[in-house]
Amino acid sequence: MSQSMIYGLHAVKEALTAGKELIKVQITKGLQNPTVEEIIASCKKQQVPVQFVPKEKFYSLKNKNHQGICGYISPISYYSLEQLVPQLFKEGKVPFIMVLDRLTDVRNLGAIARTALCAGVHTIVIPLTDAAPVNEDAVKTSAGALLSLPVCRERHIKTAIEYLNQCGFTTLACTEKAKNNLNQSDLTGPLAIIMGNEESGIGSDVLNKCSAMAKIPMDFGVSSLNVSVAAGIAMYEAMKQRTL
Repeated sequence: MSQSMIYGLHAVKEALTAGKELIKVQITKGLQNPTVEEIIASCKKQQVPVQFVPKEKFYSLKNKNHQGICGYISPISYYSLEQLVPQLFKEGKVPFIMVLDRLTDVRNLGAIARTALCAGVHTIVIPLTDAAPVNEDAVKTSAGALLSLPVCRERHIKTAIEYLNQCGFTTLACTEKAKNNLNQSDLTGPLAIIMGNEESGIGSDVLNKCSAMAKIPMDFGVSSLNVSVAAGIAMYEAMKQRTL
């Protein structure tokens, strides 16, 4: 059992009441009682994803009093964009943000966070669901960067993009669908670079909200790069322009 897991109705309820940051809560399908309903309501209020899973999910806890429910405590505390962006402007900074649309591999998340910390990124934005969790493996892959770099967890990435547009950001989708190369884009102002899912790229609903698009030039018949490598190239192109 991972040290980040808690189990049992009382333990999960108390963690939520205490304001602990949870990655997710898993509940056995069909489990119903007043405490479960309270937990679901608390998760909704605190934007903690709830998954309803088969009872087999708890077989590894058969000798524990799990009561059909468990939660995973996050190693970090999350921020919101509406909390962080105004503070960055107040401090006189030119915000630089990485937005990750539905990345699923914790190693990619960790690698991007490690590069982001080195490249002067102020925060990483991830969606509430359908995303790699910020767990112990992600922190390890990031070489601890995820413990230092603020992470914003937003309910919908497209809504986050809309908010950044309203705040005067260039919301730049890094995609092979773009006509212009990355080095032809102005990356010096308030900037959010959006990277997509490992398999399907940036979702069409998110892409439609972005104010600009750019691609990484490639040769030798290669059509795409690993997302953490592509993110690193994009971040360092922005860093180069912003430090000239």
